[in-house]
Amino acid sequence: MSTRREYSALERERLQKIERLREMGIEPYPNRAARTHTTRQAVEAFVQAEQAGPEAPPVQATVAGRLRSMRQMGKITFAHIEDEHGRLQLFLRVNDLGKERLKFFNKFFDIGDFVQAQGEMFRTRTGEPTLRVVDFKMLAKAITPLPADKKARHSPFSDPELRYRQRYADLAVHPEVRQIFRTRAAIVRALRAFLDRHGFLEVETPILQPIYGGAAARPFVTYHNQLKQRLYLRISFELYLKRLLVGMFERVYEIGRDFRNEGISFKHNPEFTQLEFYMAYADYFTLMDFVEAMLREVADQVLGTRQFPYQGHTIDLAQPWRRVTMRDALLDATGIDIRQHRTLESLTAALQAQGHEPPPKPSWGKLLDWMLSTFVEPHLIQPTFVYDYPRDISPLAKSKPDDPQTVERFELFMGGMELGNAFTELNDPLDQEARFLEQGRTYAEDDEERHPLDEDYLQALRYGMPPNAGFGMGIDRLTMLFTNQRSIREVILFPHLRAKGEAPAAASPKAAAPSTSPSSPSGSPAPFSEKG
Repeated sequence: MSTRREYSALERERLQKIERLREMGIEPYPNRAARTHTTRQAVEAFVQAEQAGPEAPPVQATVAGRLRSMRQMGKITFAHIEDEHGRLQLFLRVNDLGKERLKFFNKFFDIGDFVQAQGEMFRTRTGEPTLRVVDFKMLAKAITPLPADKKARHSPFSDPELRYRQRYADLAVHPEVRQIFRTRAAIVRALRAFLDRHGFLEVETPILQPIYGGAAARPFVTYHNQLKQRLYLRISFELYLKRLLVGMFERVYEIGRDFRNEGISFKHNPEFTQLEFYMAYADYFTLMDFVEAMLREVADQVLGTRQFPYQGHTIDLAQPWRRVTMRDALLDATGIDIRQHRTLESLTAALQAQGHEPPPKPSWGKLLDWMLSTFVEPHLIQPTFVYDYPRDISPLAKSKPDDPQTVERFELFMGGMELGNAFTELNDPLDQEARFLEQGRTYAEDDEERHPLDEDYLQALRYGMPPNAGFGMGIDRLTMLFTNQRSIREVILFPHLRAKGEAPAAASPKAAAPSTSPSSPSGSPAPFSEKG
């Protein structure tokens, strides 16, 4: 049972002001506002009037925003209000308002309150565009004062977790945090514009799915009472988007949420946003060129440049993007040639001979993926396509004609992390069914690499799917790159956090998994073999 929080002395003082205002017949949370200008519009209109000359009529404006500062100077009060578009100085004096009205403002208005102010624009002696207030109104009384800036001494926001838990206050205090999410929105708009212009159709596929698939991840499980059916929050859009290619759409994409019941890290959140698109009559080499062009244009539109800082580096999208096979990338990083170690035992022995301790009980392909993420990924700062992956961790990708155990798949790396993933998609229904059955034999029941056999997807393939290639990319990670943020929590408005005061569970992650879903062999995120 929750208990009502105790108010601080300052909060109790503001509550008393609310009570007193209502006794005076003044509603501190009125239903209506009457704003005619944003702060930016008021300043712009004033500057234009100045440029028009002395004959131009004065600019009358009614503005609204949060009080950010107040400075009383006898018969004059200076204040600043802030809205989404900027700040504006208010000038309140006895000559314009009267003694009682100015006294009322100074007594009942506090920093953080939302206020409406009406008056005429002018420029102070210091040159600042200012509104000479002739009337004002309380729009919303703030009971709790906003925290100090995270850079201020003793600010509670020096703890990043508090900022994430109270993102509303974080946004109110930090304009640079608001800018991160404006950039994120601009990224999504630019991606949509690029894909729309290239003939893609934006679609929506089910979030609740009877069979999860298209990714290597543990799902969240729920139950539909009316249908008496277990359902899963989707872990990928892939299998539904590819069904649409069977239905004669040649280019489709979706931007939306995926959900994965796995570990949390600086680049993983259980709920995240990704882009997936599929292009008929294309292969993974086609997509390398396409993705390179897409992200360059997005950078042009969002950042105005193809070079940007990230964690002490300068990432350059303008230069030709490196392309390297997984074999060559691992050979350069470790000196181990995976073609000389085609069995799990041989590869494990080669790693142990170098003093490395591989993860327990992987498959050959999963061990290669571990090597890539451990020895290669952190050093891939500039955009790099790593391609040609093991078949056993890529069950939805087409094998190379000359090497059935290697598939036509690439991952895009940038800033030392994986950003996107692509396949030449497997469209042979017999091969796909064999892959699903093979995985069922190879992986344990609780292995998150194991894909459930989706008979309806196989039925779709039997009707015929055109040759195609698909790409998935995390919107959160792209935003991290474009805004120079190290943690994914900085680019998600409301990231998932443990309940307050809850310590990490001592039990195995398997113990916490729903009995109706596969369990992850570890608490850390699985190696990706899916789009995004």
